[in-house]
Amino acid sequence: MKALVIDPETLSIEAIDIRGKEDLVKIIGFDTVTSDEIGPDGDRLFFDEECFLRGTSGRFQIDTVIPVSGVGVVVGSPDDGTTLHDVVSDVESIRNRIKYL
Repeated sequence: MKALVIDPETLSIEAIDIRGKEDLVKIIGFDTVTSDEIGPDGDRLFFDEECFLRGTSGRFQIDTVIPVSGVGVVVGSPDDGTTLHDVVSDVESIRNRIKYL
């Protein structure tokens, strides 16, 4: 399925294909993955729940969602992250909504 990877270290947003939640863990780099809704279209931002405890470098914020440290992945999920679908947002729309901290 289609997803977007946000890397605050390189200030990049990249469209990728993932197979499922196991890919999210690999990309984010930790198994303590959680998510927040980032808009009305069902997209969610997945990130390391313990990112600030770890002191992970590189921070960003999408809209008014709590800031995140480290790599984040945006994927479509209509049900609080239980199932995953193609991301609705595109790279440019996320780029317009993101702030690197």
